[in-house]
Amino acid sequence: MAKKTNSEMSFLDHLEVLRWHLVRSLVAILSFAIIAFIFKSVIFDVIIIAPKTPEFPTNRFLCMLGQEVNIQRLCINSQPFPLQTVKMAEQFAMHIVVSLIGGVIISFPYVFWEFWRFIKPAMYDKEKRTASGAVFYTSLLFMMGVAFGYYLIAPLSVHFLGNYRVSEEVVSNPTLRSYVQTVSSVVLASGIVFELPVLSYFLTKIGLITPAFLKKYRRHSLVLILALSALITPPDIFSQVMVSMPLIVLYEVGIGISKRIVKRQEEKEAEESR
Repeated sequence: MAKKTNSEMSFLDHLEVLRWHLVRSLVAILSFAIIAFIFKSVIFDVIIIAPKTPEFPTNRFLCMLGQEVNIQRLCINSQPFPLQTVKMAEQFAMHIVVSLIGGVIISFPYVFWEFWRFIKPAMYDKEKRTASGAVFYTSLLFMMGVAFGYYLIAPLSVHFLGNYRVSEEVVSNPTLRSYVQTVSSVVLASGIVFELPVLSYFLTKIGLITPAFLKKYRRHSLVLILALSALITPPDIFSQVMVSMPLIVLYEVGIGISKRIVKRQEEKEAEESR
């Protein structure tokens, strides 16, 4: 029996294909989550707990920099605070949550590849060639964002929130749940916002934005970037500036991508009109 082409497939056929893409993606996430669950000591002691310790690379670098420029406040997380649990099942629950988050991050390239395989048949040959590196660049940007959030924003957030005091009469005893939520939300949010160039690409392809539009609202975008930086970082100027700088660069990259796409579309229209 001949395989149906994309144009011959019914709506239910498309749903069936999508279902298997989702199933394979879920299997990949769960498989990596199980591996992360097994290697508990590595995931928690080496990765999750590390940003609040003095030995973390970012903390050591900032501390050395603070000593060089004689600004002791740069020496962050020099006195790590202990974590506690208040519920019997909290450690086990956090073990599962962290394993699932790890599964999502590690399997992201494969999950996006499955998503790409689903939408690719609906694209024209020229569009396929133009977006041939979509999986690679999307995965690369996501991993860069995750690394940026983990190595830069996470230790700054942990230091600020873990040592913030409204009064000396109030004792701060952070729980494992609150610590995991802080680190994981920062890391995942950074991975997502680093997809800004990819978003610019697809919005330009469907005609929702243009390079002129992005340039016109550049100043407005700076306000939005600062607001977004404030949402995913602790409320201090240093960390907000550190987060906003790569986002501004990514916005400019998005303008360049949008220009390239519009130029190709204009060339195509000129060829067709001859």
